[in-house]
Amino acid sequence: MRRNSLSFRLIAAASLWSVVALVAAGLILTSLYRQTVERAFDDRLSVYLRTLVGSLADQDPDYLEQPGNLGEPRFELTYSGWYWQVREANGGEVVLASESLFTDVIEIDQAADPRDVNGMIAGALVGPDDQALRVLNLTIDLDDHQFDVLVAGDAGETADAIDSFRRSVFLTLAVFAAGLILATTAQIRWGLRPLDNVRRGLAALRSGRETRFEGPFPAEIEPLTKELNELLESNQQIVERARTQVGNLAHALKTPLSVITNEARAGQGPLADKVAEQAELMRLQVNHYLERAQMAARSTVIGAIAEVEPAVASLVRAMARIHGDRGIALTASVPPDARFKGEKQDLEEILGNLVDNACKWARSSVTVTATYEAPDGDGNGGSLTLCIDDDGPGLTAAQRTEATRRGRRLDETKPGSGLGLSIVTDLVQLYDGTFRLEQAPSGGLRAEVSLPAA
Repeated sequence: MRRNSLSFRLIAAASLWSVVALVAAGLILTSLYRQTVERAFDDRLSVYLRTLVGSLADQDPDYLEQPGNLGEPRFELTYSGWYWQVREANGGEVVLASESLFTDVIEIDQAADPRDVNGMIAGALVGPDDQALRVLNLTIDLDDHQFDVLVAGDAGETADAIDSFRRSVFLTLAVFAAGLILATTAQIRWGLRPLDNVRRGLAALRSGRETRFEGPFPAEIEPLTKELNELLESNQQIVERARTQVGNLAHALKTPLSVITNEARAGQGPLADKVAEQAELMRLQVNHYLERAQMAARSTVIGAIAEVEPAVASLVRAMARIHGDRGIALTASVPPDARFKGEKQDLEEILGNLVDNACKWARSSVTVTATYEAPDGDGNGGSLTLCIDDDGPGLTAAQRTEATRRGRRLDETKPGSGLGLSIVTDLVQLYDGTFRLEQAPSGGLRAEVSLPAA
């Protein structure tokens, strides 16, 4: 999954929000649980404190007796973390204490974060055995005596309970977050799946398998398919109008040029010869640029494809008849599944010029071969390479460069206008292909053309 894809952005945003929300929920739950546990612990200490105060209320303040363990056996275990003591107010002598406290004294004045809870002082301090304690202290009056009654409990129990709850909460939320991210990923991928259908539809249009953008799409994409099909129709109409206008222009110019040429040929002298020469040159140039305009119009048609083997076979039969009197042997080897991504007329124009040129110069044979690599659907468009070899005299490197210039003929004894290779060059460039002339294995000339495959 690429980082700049819609799926990655949506999944990343949803995952980030899920993690932040669940972490916040975990912190809130842990905080609420801590408050609940600490409140319950303080309530428990309050019960012990009130029980202790109740047992002292009916006694003579000068002769206080042990009230027992207050229903908690740990008050009788030395340094158990659970303690109580009765002490004269304002830091006086300890009158009574739990057996668990042994000979130690708990100083309420050393409590951290002391606070008033319903008339009692609550706080935290370190106990005799370096234990973290939570304490409650209440000052009571017995006749004319004041006593500080204190109860302390092991705060480590609450800390352990809170830590255990925190681990459970965050483990549960982590599992839930993973499940939520997976569910979000599946939902987003499923929701964006119609875009894959759009991609496949566009690929079918580009390769020529389809001429319209069709298929069941969600309501949000239906307007896009409608507009795209209308664009395709409009493009086709523009191409047809361009072809018509090009044809009309060709007919409109041919007649005046023919009249000028005929009048010049009917006359005599250098002026008439010059006019005839320039009129013929104008005719060639007009034909060339009209053909190039038609090529450009055809090359912009979306979805046009042509089968290569039938086009080559038809061309070989035609050239065999045309050059049959010279005994030229034409052979072709083309993969049956080879397809050209473009107009059939342009493929025939390219092959026709090259094969005809090879037949003019060949001594006895011309060979047409093709190699084809189909598009793989992952953005690789494939390739189609056509090679036309002859066994003629061939060309030097300088002559091969000169041969592709427009209207350039290396041998005036051969028929033609000199535009064939130039037309091939222009057509191949319109399809973003390559065209080059090389030495053939037989010693003659090889014309190699690379074109987009479908």
